[in-house]
Amino acid sequence: MIRTSLGLCASIFIATSVFGYLLFGDDTLSDVLSNFDADLGVPYSQVFADMVRVGYAIHIMLVFPLLHFSLRLILDGLLFPRVTKPLVLDNRRFISLTLSVIGISWVVACYVPDIWDVFQITGSTVGALIAFIIPAVLVLRYLCLFFFLLYQ
Repeated sequence: MIRTSLGLCASIFIATSVFGYLLFGDDTLSDVLSNFDADLGVPYSQVFADMVRVGYAIHIMLVFPLLHFSLRLILDGLLFPRVTKPLVLDNRRFISLTLSVIGISWVVACYVPDIWDVFQITGSTVGALIAFIIPAVLVLRYLCLFFFLLYQ
């Protein structure tokens, strides 16, 4: 199910990107759907724009549950590391994590004017993690393991 959903989402995303660039060229905005607000200059342009919006909505409906599922599990492990009861069996934790993630997503979606801002923050954070933090953590982990084995 995950492979099928990821395959569908990837194909919809790639098709939207490729055809958006082919249609708008260098005038393609970071939010491709913003380009469809104007008249496209082709017959039935409004129908075409609506078809693209529906396809993008289907893409979001398929991707959001997958991302939300993994984010909820990660947050549960970070916030409640000592709880032995699985998240699926604890309705209170499940509902509170679900509502908080959806609420934060909604607030960010309402108040961030351009998706490019989110991409910049995510890219700079991941770049710093890959370049500096993850290698240092791996070195520290293996050094600790080395000294542990050395003094045993």
